This record gives sequence, C-alpha cells and structure tokens, in this order.
Amino acid sequence: MINDLKKFLNEEQDPKAVEKLLSRVSGLLTSGEEIEYIAVQKKPAINLSPDCITLTNKRIIFCRPKNFGLSMDFQDYLWKDIADCHIKENILGADFKIKTVRGQIDMMDYLPKAQARRLYQFGQGKEEEMQNYRRQIDLENKRAAAGGGITVNAAVPSPQVQEIKEDPMEVLQKLKKLLDADIISQEEFENKKAEVLSKI
Repeated sequence: MINDLKKFLNEEQDPKAVEKLLSRVSGLLTSGEEIEYIAVQKKPAINLSPDCITLTNKRIIFCRPKNFGLSMDFQDYLWKDIADCHIKENILGADFKIKTVRGQIDMMDYLPKAQARRLYQFGQGKEEEMQNYRRQIDLENKRAAAGGGITVNAAVPSPQVQEIKEDPMEVLQKLKKLLDADIISQEEFENKKAEVLSKI
C-alpha cells in the first residue's frame, strides 16, 4: 500500500486523503482498469475531507466525501463520453472542468495548480484519443448506412446485383455474354431471362 501511495504523491497531494481514496476507489475498478492519477482539493480553510479527482485509463471519477468523510459520493464519466477538459488558474489554486458530449458539466475548484495541470495534460491526451475513436465510429456508421460494408463477388458481379442498378436490356445483354462465354448454362440463362422480363 505504501508503494501504491508513493506513485500518487508527485504533486504534494495530501497522503491521508489519497490513502483513504485509494482504498475506496480500488473497489470500483472494472476489469483492466487502473488508477493513473489522483488530484486532491486544497481549500484555504481547514478541510478534513477534501474532494478528489481520480483518473483511470477508462474514466474520470469525481470523489466528494459526505458526512465528515464517513460516506463518499462518486460521479464518474467514461473518457469516450468526454468532449472537453478545461482548467482555470486562480490566485488560490485552479478549477478543473469537464464537459461531456451530451453537454453535462462537472467541475472541482481549489485544486493545487500543479495537480490541475496534470489533470489537464492527461485529459487532453485522452480527449484526442477519444476524438479519433468517435471519428472512426462515425465513419463506420456512415459506411454501414451507405451499404458500403460488404462486397460480394467483386471480380464478377452476379446478375441479381446488376438487375438492381441497370436497365433490363443491359442485364439481358450481359446475361447473353455470360452464356456465350460458357460462364452460365442455357438453363440458367433462360431462368434469369424470364426473371428479368417478368419485372418489366
């Protein structure tokens, strides 16, 4: 546990707050999820249970102690749902704010400036990664909607595919060429010919 704590005390975080938070957040982690960074609020007045922000490889978790630290309110946001991260440096600390793709906003104030910068730096990297992810998903959805996802027999299009795109006379001419080249049998030609003529 001591080694785990040292990993998160890079920017003078309150060790007691980090220790308390680590034990609680560790129980919330999903398979393959790891804590990357913890920022601890530092208000000018005495604050026995400061608010914290935990960054994992999958999400941001806002941790707000309630009832003098006896309970904890967790609000988490998946990185793929975060549209923007901002920091605003003030005289006493900094504000860290996130905005989701649905327009929801969450923020934490009185964060030490060094910690807020680390949150912002990590958030910008994830934001860029997720923009690429969303762009890829959007492209795939557009391809699927346009019907460009599947190509069957690209070298020799089947007569059924041709019938959809071409007029009946062109289809019949192509069928005749296929028959002449012995690619289809006389019986297949007659069946397709009857099928095309029935749609006129």
